[in-house]
Amino acid sequence: MITADCPARNIMEHVVSRWGVLVLLALLEGTMRFSALRRRIGGVSEKMLAQTLQTLERDGLVLREAKPVIPPHVEYSLTPLGEQAALRVRPLAIWANDSVPAVTAAREGYDEARA
Repeated sequence: MITADCPARNIMEHVVSRWGVLVLLALLEGTMRFSALRRRIGGVSEKMLAQTLQTLERDGLVLREAKPVIPPHVEYSLTPLGEQAALRVRPLAIWANDSVPAVTAAREGYDEARA
């Protein structure tokens, strides 16, 4: 069981955060540079993407590789641990996508009942 003081809770917050899930799923497709990753995810600011990548890198889920060229060339990929996490959150993302009509209907019904 994950309690308030459980160390796994902190890891879960990073993995299933708004941008964490999307980064993991995007990198499941393969190695990407920062700008390509930002375009693939869409809607994320540079600051939030950089912060999310740094957090996931610190947790051992993302690998950051800086190539010694000019201009700097940095690539991001999943570590084996990151791939395990991504493969586990992918079914949740698929379920969420498939459930949009049902959730939308539930929200509308809820809102109508309270109007």
